[in-house]
Amino acid sequence: MADKKEKPLIIVSACLAGVRCRYDGDHRRNDAVARLVVEGKALPVCPEQLGGLPTPREPAQFTEGDGEDLLAGRGELRTASGTDVSEAYRRGAKEVERIALEIGARRAILCDKSPACGTTRVWRNGELVEGRGVCAALLSQAGLVVESPKEE
Repeated sequence: MADKKEKPLIIVSACLAGVRCRYDGDHRRNDAVARLVVEGKALPVCPEQLGGLPTPREPAQFTEGDGEDLLAGRGELRTASGTDVSEAYRRGAKEVERIALEIGARRAILCDKSPACGTTRVWRNGELVEGRGVCAALLSQAGLVVESPKEE
């Protein structure tokens, strides 16, 4: 089977793989995603940690826009105490994009509702709204198929 070509790895939110990297130091383990990692088919990443944020950390949410807007210089992400963490989220998203392109990933399975990984919904000013997280937006712009796990 030497001629059989390896499929590119899938980028996954590390918290979905069971890594305790969420803002509260917990995870959102999804058995199907964790299985992909164990089988060597997926690479777990945490954009927030890769952007330099600690775990645990203050929760953050958009005060304006969403990830698409933040990447375009219009949005803003602040912690509960008001610290602007927009640049850390941009930096983490760019690092995940670099990794995804380097490994040839074409797909990402990310944790919805996260300011970094939200695939369809994010928190803005205390409300759950339609939108993408910063990393989800950047990976989508890079041509990856970005989705949440099937069984969430």
